[in-house]
Amino acid sequence: MYEFNLTLDLPFDRAEPRVREALMSEHLGVVSEVDVQAIFKQKLGKDIPAYKILGACNPGLADRIIQAEPNAGTLLPCTFVLREAGRAQTVVSFMDPVAVFDLAAAPEVHRVADEARERLQRVAAKLQNG
Repeated sequence: MYEFNLTLDLPFDRAEPRVREALMSEHLGVVSEVDVQAIFKQKLGKDIPAYKILGACNPGLADRIIQAEPNAGTLLPCTFVLREAGRAQTVVSFMDPVAVFDLAAAPEVHRVADEARERLQRVAAKLQNG
């Protein structure tokens, strides 16, 4: 399994701030954002439900990964997908850092992946418990 997901009983515009808040509570800042809905509309003329990709990162964890295996930076940041799944539901999917960083060889990268997974699981628990 390369990702975890959950469904929030919230419309997209209310779910997104909750996700950002839960990430910040675990010291994971949003360092990149792709509004897929807007890109598809602009580039393809295609209308899709709200869909955003957020890149979340903790600089301390990222530093440990890059120090241990500089090219493992290609696996950063942790990716979150928020997508509208009906008028009052939003699916939140996020990568499993253990699965992704299993591609790296350095033991320290694997330790950081375990720590990151714990943080992300706490984010998921906060989102599920409101």
